Amino acid sequence: MPLERSVFFPPFRLDLANERLWRLAQPLPLRPKTFAVLRCFVEHPGQLLTKQTLFEAVWPETVISDVVLKVCIRELRHTLGDNARNPHFIETVHGRGYRFIGSVTAAPQPALPQDASQQLAQLQSPEGVGVRLDAAHGPIVEREVDIAYLHQCLNKIWSGARQVVFVTGEAGLGKTTVVETFVTEAGQRGDLWIGRGQCVEHYGAGEAYMPVLEALEQLCHTPGGQDLVAFLAHQAPTWQVQMPWLLSATDLDRLQRSTLGTTRERMLREMARALEILSVEKPLVLVLEDLHWSDYATLDLLAVLARRQESGRLLVLGTYRPEEVLGKEHPLATLTQELRLHAHSQELPLTLLTKAAVRAYLTARLPGAAITDELAQCIHQRTEGNPLFMVNMVDYVVAQDMPSALGGSRNQPVSLAEAAHGMPESLRQMLEHRFDRLRPEEQGVLEVGSVVGNEFAAAVVAAGLGGDVEQIEAWCEGLARRGQWLRSRGHSVWPDGTVSARYDFIHALYQEAVYNRIPAARRLRLHWRIGERLVAGYGEQARALAAELVVHFEQGREYGRAAHYCQQAAENALQRYVYREVITYFTRGLMLL
Repeated sequence: MPLERSVFFPPFRLDLANERLWRLAQPLPLRPKTFAVLRCFVEHPGQLLTKQTLFEAVWPETVISDVVLKVCIRELRHTLGDNARNPHFIETVHGRGYRFIGSVTAAPQPALPQDASQQLAQLQSPEGVGVRLDAAHGPIVEREVDIAYLHQCLNKIWSGARQVVFVTGEAGLGKTTVVETFVTEAGQRGDLWIGRGQCVEHYGAGEAYMPVLEALEQLCHTPGGQDLVAFLAHQAPTWQVQMPWLLSATDLDRLQRSTLGTTRERMLREMARALEILSVEKPLVLVLEDLHWSDYATLDLLAVLARRQESGRLLVLGTYRPEEVLGKEHPLATLTQELRLHAHSQELPLTLLTKAAVRAYLTARLPGAAITDELAQCIHQRTEGNPLFMVNMVDYVVAQDMPSALGGSRNQPVSLAEAAHGMPESLRQMLEHRFDRLRPEEQGVLEVGSVVGNEFAAAVVAAGLGGDVEQIEAWCEGLARRGQWLRSRGHSVWPDGTVSARYDFIHALYQEAVYNRIPAARRLRLHWRIGERLVAGYGEQARALAAELVVHFEQGREYGRAAHYCQQAAENALQRYVYREVITYFTRGLMLL
């Protein structure tokens, strides 16, 4: 059974040295990154794991210090009741790393409680990927660990240990789906308050406390809501007056007079206290979605709720996109960092889906169809495992007139690939909307970069824009640092001595969407400029880039030069004994001539 399912219902048993440690049925009270370190240990018992190995496994593409790892090791030892000087589980190998010396055996995984009327069916795919069949969202794959983590947090609040959890990830990773699935399951218990509020994108000053007021109004319309209205009027009148539609004219007039001269501090204090009292009757789950669009007042309340020391059966669940807050001086970035630093909140970052998860989704989505490895691989490559992109792409493929390709015939691989390589209109519009929100200079960088290809050097973009390389790198670095559109890929050194930072698009669909919006005449000019810059930079070694130069000069209408590089590309292929590619390049060169 896969180890990653052990975050909350461990499919392994640590043979404990004494009885004072936790038992199998208890969930591990660890933060996600700390548990990821434990996962590495348990997957490699008895093996020496260097610090670098742990850094690459737990914090890929992130530069961190040794202190972060030491904090995780300290938390693990505290949880396990281990001692660094006389270890039973984690042994320090000074100057090298750590070794897990505890005994590990398999253990059964208990299932989450299910209600007979529940519409969520949980299956196990042939690939070993967990699949949930949800009437609202369709198949949900590879998210059972994330949903179970939220159930663990829910269990903690019953003892008065308030929880603040941020579900994070780029657009389309399924934050809303995970939260809604969890809320549906939690709501079936029937002994919870559940209020949900949605932040919306605005271009001016947003309405203060909008998602919180929305959640409170929703609670007031649940069974027993009239009692809640009276409760708020008594415990939080400054908040009740913000929802006048819930009151009679007489009650509203009385509340308005009693709250004259209200201060920000009073409103925050009243709401924090009111939620604590409300949760005494039954626990409260407060969901605030898309906090990257939140008004500042809501973030102030969130900070107060997270930092209060008083016990409260309160679970605050917030979602946001890191790329929308990093590098933009957004107060949410500072708030979440400070809350995590002082252990006032936890973060649940969602990840991209694996190829196995894509295949499991296709199998569940298209029962009875012949799902080939080719189709799963093609869709995974096209979408990079982004769930929203995947769903849109599958919708697009299904909409094509391909009953034989999806209904059992394996004789149409070309048609299948062609269908999966299209771009759904809904997905194109979403990407264009995100692109239009960027600054003009960032849009220009991405456009030229998309002409270069999925990966590009800043020096080539500078040639296409006629700009300064350092300025181009600064713009690219800003996008990569915020996790928007680009990732940093180190640097390259050209034969002419040019040193340039390299970047690639986070998703191949990003590159395609940007490229397709460039007008034909500008695209032609950019291809020509890029080809010229690469030839100048590589000189006599340009033949190593022959295949790439064929594309740029062909698209730039320099057919003679494109044919020349077709010949060089064919000669390169001949040296590798790939004769089909040799014939393809020679044929293409003749056609160009």
